[in-house]
Amino acid sequence: MTATRNIVASAVALLAVSTLLAGCAPASSTPGGAAATGPIGVWGETAPEAPQLDLHESGQFWGTDGCNRLVGSWTSDGDAVDFGDVIAQTRMHCEGVDTWLEGMRTGRVEGSSLVILDDSGAEIGTLERQP
Repeated sequence: MTATRNIVASAVALLAVSTLLAGCAPASSTPGGAAATGPIGVWGETAPEAPQLDLHESGQFWGTDGCNRLVGSWTSDGDAVDFGDVIAQTRMHCEGVDTWLEGMRTGRVEGSSLVILDDSGAEIGTLERQP
């Protein structure tokens, strides 16, 4: 019984130390090299029919255009974001929802905004960074 308590106590101590050290780790960078303060994070409103993107530090993103789910990968170079040519998405029809986000190809961070651009480089919308 004492050996089991020692193992559990050691595991708890190791977990606590790991958690503390994780907070000291340097900011990671995206596949394109931008620091975690760049495009990484959640962009857009949290309302059910509002567009939103979650740009994860792993280089993957997921989100919604307010109707359909979107997933894919992204890279960045400074404040410029490239969503690539392959974006997987559902194809549901939602009456009254503007699905402009499905046309995204690139973007750029401007302060607390992520400006979304289409294939031609035209601005198609803006998402605000969530706290």
